[in-house]
Amino acid sequence: MPAEVLVDVGPLSVADVVAVARDGAAVRLGPDALTALARARSVVDVLAAAPTPAYGISTGFGALATRHIPSEMRAQLQRSLVRSHAAGSGPEVEREVVRGLMLLRLSTLATGHTGVRPETAELLAALLTHDITPVVHEYGSLGCSGDLAPLAHCALALMGEGSVRDASGSLVSAAEALAAAGLTPVELVAKEGLALINGTDGMLGMLALAIHDLRVLLRTADVAAAMSVEGQLGTDRVFAADLQAIRPHPGQAASAANLVALLADSGIVASHRGPDCNRVQDAYSLRCSPQVHGGARDTLEHAALVAGRELASAVDNPVVIGDRVESNGNFHGAPVAYVLDFLAIVTADVASISERRTDRFLDKARNHGLPPFLAHDPGVDSGLMIAQYTQAAIVSELKRLAVPASVDSIPSSAMQEDHVSMGWSAARKLRRAVDGLTRVVAIEVMTAARALDLRAPLVASPATSAVVRLLREGGVQGPGPDRHLSPEIEAAVELVRSGAVVRVVEEVIGALR
Repeated sequence: MPAEVLVDVGPLSVADVVAVARDGAAVRLGPDALTALARARSVVDVLAAAPTPAYGISTGFGALATRHIPSEMRAQLQRSLVRSHAAGSGPEVEREVVRGLMLLRLSTLATGHTGVRPETAELLAALLTHDITPVVHEYGSLGCSGDLAPLAHCALALMGEGSVRDASGSLVSAAEALAAAGLTPVELVAKEGLALINGTDGMLGMLALAIHDLRVLLRTADVAAAMSVEGQLGTDRVFAADLQAIRPHPGQAASAANLVALLADSGIVASHRGPDCNRVQDAYSLRCSPQVHGGARDTLEHAALVAGRELASAVDNPVVIGDRVESNGNFHGAPVAYVLDFLAIVTADVASISERRTDRFLDKARNHGLPPFLAHDPGVDSGLMIAQYTQAAIVSELKRLAVPASVDSIPSSAMQEDHVSMGWSAARKLRRAVDGLTRVVAIEVMTAARALDLRAPLVASPATSAVVRLLREGGVQGPGPDRHLSPEIEAAVELVRSGAVVRVVEEVIGALR
């Protein structure tokens, strides 16, 4: 990941968001951005001096937009806007989410369509570089006009007000953190308060992080499925490229190709490939893995397409267009909210099929000769019985999280904002869903690994054998008497979350698709 991300007039990438939000990369405004900021500010200054009211510059906001505000009160107008809108409640939002939304707000400012001064944008960049993270709360955004409350808490910090986390993670006042970093709070002028809070940056940042994580998780799910097919004496013939080609979904083809590569040279698969095998068809959870994983992949790519468009957008109201300022509705979060909900649906279903594959290992009637629950001494030992309970509990939760937030709307601002996107809520539940999928897939991987050990002396494929070794070296033990299982589950979760499972496979067979 880069140590510094340049924010200029062009769009950021998902990788840029991850680098700044999660990995702590510094931020610098590009020269074209500084030029665009200065030019747009000159347009706002002309309108601020004009006798004709201009929304957001010399008027109130929302349902109060009909009031013309005299010039001597406009600084107070901006302060009042930020203070009143910083009305979040509930637990603190994660550092990476706050850094992501700050970066994306800065990216919109850098387009020169918002009218903030260069020094205001520079201060926002400096907060990111100095790892000063405003405290943002779970509740407060309806996703229209954008993520007002979360962004207002960030704008409050630019004013030297409110609470932040410094680079050490300590909770301090914004004034204290700015002073320690040698930064001076900004005195907001006309239009700046509104420009700092009127965007889809929170929901978009969470979408970008989810896209990054799900790309790793869906490849990991293919690894888990291959281990399960192998451990349950399934066939790899159903994953052949010519069978996938007659239903030409690209995600399905990619997943099936991964499964073929992962199962190549498996002694376990070869052991039952001959004429003596009496198996006709594998269960759907094994045979149809590419169809489910592939459908999720295609959905993810659609979400990435939407995210790319939003990353290239300048979301504010009003916006500076040429030499004029115009009101618009681009702050509405519907396009982002829809794909956030769509991803929650496929996340739940990929977890569901993973749990079904795991369950088959534990039932002696369906696991083809393995001990019940993969236990060392069934009856005395329970094996992985309750690990599957944990999976099932998570999958049940994911099904509830798959209920769309974007189909809801609740009017606000005296019916001025009478239809809202609920995109922030969609993003928050997707984050929980991605975490749940990580845990479900990790339990499948550790279950399948135990089954592969129990198939000895038959030898697993080089790729899946590498995963088993990774688990054993990472604190996830093999078959044996019952022991405290939770630490091993958490170790497996971290190996999945970090991408280590995918990396160790790719070291053996090359890049997965």
